[in-house]
Amino acid sequence: MTDILVLYYSRHGATAELARHVVRGVESAPGASARLRTVPGTGAAPGAVPEAGPVYASHADLQECAGLVLGSPVRFGNMAGPLQSFFESTSGLWLAGALAGKPAGAFVSGATPHGGQESTLLSMLLPLLHHGMLIVGLPFTEPAITATTGGGTPYGASRVAGADGRRPLAEAERQLAQALGRRVAATAQRLAGSPR
Repeated sequence: MTDILVLYYSRHGATAELARHVVRGVESAPGASARLRTVPGTGAAPGAVPEAGPVYASHADLQECAGLVLGSPVRFGNMAGPLQSFFESTSGLWLAGALAGKPAGAFVSGATPHGGQESTLLSMLLPLLHHGMLIVGLPFTEPAITATTGGGTPYGASRVAGADGRRPLAEAERQLAQALGRRVAATAQRLAGSPR
């Protein structure tokens, strides 16, 4: 099986819901499986474990995966601090080249369509590029890209959650999240079938 890590941070659940659709997309690719992980919030005690839901990610998860899909809420045009902090702790993996050549994509959740979704996606790709990962986006061959009236960009999947975080996930947003997961999984499988 091709193991794809879906790693996200979600404070109120909107990003977590999008992550579950990315997982569905990964698992719709024959021979692929998703490993869903999160990171602790700011101020969590060292060694803390989540009360419910996915376990916290480790560096081993990054090392072992064949591909990565990274998700965050929009925070002033950047990824959330807990996710940023996790990536700032990966210099050992960077020195070893552990992620080089693996495909990666990103997804975000924001309150409004113009509240920084695209800049957040682009900023999330920067540490992945530094790690030597191969970026997978959403091309305009995905019909939902031009049909969406909410989230969804060529840089990655996104959703508009509304100011209170309760706007339901739109069908186009769901389709694009699943397409992103499927594309990262399929890319990892193609790369595994050819010499690096």
